[in-house]
Amino acid sequence: MINRRRLIAASLAALLPPGASATGRPGQPEPQTLDYGPAKLDVHAGDDANKLPVIFFVHGGAWRFGKRSQVGAKPGFLLANGFVFVSIDYRMLPQADVATQAGDVEKAYAYVRANIAWHGGDPDRIVGMGHSAGCHLIALTGMRGGLPGVAALILDDTRAYDLAALSRNGGMVRAYARAFSDPAQWAALSPASYVDGRKHPPTFIAYSRASRRGEESKAFAERLRATGTKVTLFDGSAYTHMSINRDFGEDGDALTAAALAFLKATVG
Repeated sequence: MINRRRLIAASLAALLPPGASATGRPGQPEPQTLDYGPAKLDVHAGDDANKLPVIFFVHGGAWRFGKRSQVGAKPGFLLANGFVFVSIDYRMLPQADVATQAGDVEKAYAYVRANIAWHGGDPDRIVGMGHSAGCHLIALTGMRGGLPGVAALILDDTRAYDLAALSRNGGMVRAYARAFSDPAQWAALSPASYVDGRKHPPTFIAYSRASRRGEESKAFAERLRATGTKVTLFDGSAYTHMSINRDFGEDGDALTAAALAFLKATVG
């Protein structure tokens, strides 16, 4: 059977001038950029990928900034360890509110689940992962059932699990106040609102030393555990809010090792 990615790569290579390369870093192919409707996503997959587990990544940036290419060492590390990696864009504040962003994440996930087999991924082994604002969006969509069939979740450092509690603790300021300006929407946009009453996919929760990340991550973890959900809580107090994302995939990184162990235990 013809490998579709190889055929595309060969076609692109034929269009390049002599001496040019169709790949990025040695051994790591360029991602394929696809349009899922509201925005674009990048699929990073090895040429020989076949029914591999998939990491579906949502970037941070205070719901206002960021882009799908800001993934650091994640693609190279995850491809080397037997995964396909997908990173998405979604529409930003102020043009799109957080509810719309969550809808974008769900549309991107549905597109990936329907099409990832073409790129060597297994649609039944997709793990949702996000950092900061992306962590909130993955937690929200994952908890409310917007990522049907998702195999597991990796939640990396947010305070936005329970917006009413965030406000009571004095945290509804700056980026949070801009993103969640309407208290009438806090319940609908809080991942914690959807936890009670049913078991959720295995969830890995990491927190940095940034203000109150530990307390609020622990509270969310305990709420999930009360439903029978398998939860792994990672103490990332050695990290800043930025380094807990930036260092993922780097040699010797403790969070990377813990997350990889979680992934191997949940999706193989």
